[in-house]
Amino acid sequence: MIKNCMKRNVFSIPSTATIRQAAKLVVERHIGLLPVVNEQGKPIGVIRLADLLSLELPDFFQLLPDFDFVHDFGAVETTRPTPAELDRPVTALVQPGMFVEETCGLLRAYALMVKHNLYDLPVVSENGALVGIASRVDIGTAVLSAWKTVTPSAP
Repeated sequence: MIKNCMKRNVFSIPSTATIRQAAKLVVERHIGLLPVVNEQGKPIGVIRLADLLSLELPDFFQLLPDFDFVHDFGAVETTRPTPAELDRPVTALVQPGMFVEETCGLLRAYALMVKHNLYDLPVVSENGALVGIASRVDIGTAVLSAWKTVTPSAP
């Protein structure tokens, strides 16, 4: 089960926080996924590092199917979001999240992560409260560690 390999020290942010506060927490804790929780501690969505970095990307990034020919973004490299953008509610960037219960099997959790291109998966209790987070590495190493019980075949 995923509860046996998840990290229990989960950093989350309340839905009343600002984008600035979310960015600060991501930087301080060096994390790539930040669950956004309501007053009851239940996740309502997530903020990914990519969501925050999208505030820095130039508009043409979304318009071009391929930008390999752009060797440098030039002056755009030093632009930053405005104070007004950073002081918007975190809910302006929140994305729907995929969450699994702590009783979820490891292969199911890993399959969901692969299918939905996720690197981290928040874990909730039976009543929906955030209780952990598992990465692909957490799950993968837990699965592979079970291989030690496989008896080698005879030559």
